[in-house]
Amino acid sequence: MRVLLTGHQGYLGTVMAPVLAAAGHEVTGLDSGLFADCVLGPPPADPTGHRVDLRDVTAEHLAGVDAVVHLAALSNDPLGSLAPELTYDINHHASVRLARLAREAGVRRFLYASTCSVYGAAGGEGLVGEDAPLRPVTPYAESKVRVEDDLRALADADFTPVYMRNATAFGFSPRLRADIVLNNLVGHALLTGEVLVLSDGTPWRPLVHAGDIARAFSAALTAPREAVHDRAFNIGSEANNVTVAEIAEQVAAAVDGAKVVITGENGADPRSYRVDFSRFREAVPGFDCEWSVERGARELVDAYRAHGLTAEDFERRFTRLAVLRAAADGGALDDTLRWRP
Repeated sequence: MRVLLTGHQGYLGTVMAPVLAAAGHEVTGLDSGLFADCVLGPPPADPTGHRVDLRDVTAEHLAGVDAVVHLAALSNDPLGSLAPELTYDINHHASVRLARLAREAGVRRFLYASTCSVYGAAGGEGLVGEDAPLRPVTPYAESKVRVEDDLRALADADFTPVYMRNATAFGFSPRLRADIVLNNLVGHALLTGEVLVLSDGTPWRPLVHAGDIARAFSAALTAPREAVHDRAFNIGSEANNVTVAEIAEQVAAAVDGAKVVITGENGADPRSYRVDFSRFREAVPGFDCEWSVERGARELVDAYRAHGLTAEDFERRFTRLAVLRAAADGGALDDTLRWRP
């Protein structure tokens, strides 16, 4: 297929682009470039792409496209809470506008990167399936719920939206993010010798490797229409439903000499949920996740050491909020997070 991949210069997009290309698809990227320079190690080989803000996409960007894989978003809960109006503008309104343009252009399949965070305060009793009540507790998660609702209204015989509710991502990407739980804990352990947990460690988190997310999207692109049309899928593995304290212990096992420190200073996190991932395995026979939390922690340790991760990079270059603040303070971005001329 001719695939438009939005957010191709982000953490997940940089992993997904080569997976889609290896499956035989012709991939074109679309990205504003906000995090294009957040690279650890050798620069990745990006596909041909459009340098454009998601809010400024036109019909021309969709011409000749068979499928859209839509990853682009402000994907950070602290950022969403800091600027909720921008989160809704970009994540919600611009995403729905993109989908409408795609449908008008004859795009047949639209894979939307949603999140298991839509379950929010579901608690830890039992596994949460796709038909469970949605209880988002952040503007980021709320924006994902709104997009799913609006995309359902666009679904028809010629336009197939699919809602891929990814678990919390982990694992190495050439465009690193250090502000997601496993990546953060591994970095902090390597740089300080402590696996620092600011919550009480009790919340449940479903985790999934970036490479498994990419494989799932690739599978959903070519799955029979009737198996995926207008359906939500949790993406991850039940084996990776773990508490934050358990994640910390896995990190300590991967980093020699690291000590787990649970401060509890941020109190109990209301975002706690264990997730059922069976629907996607049933819809796409043969798919299963390959990465465990333990294996992912060791991958990150090896990559951080091999590429010389520093404390300054960890805190500034690979933390989304810090990157945007630096660009805005330096005058490169305006107050809507668009590049200044």
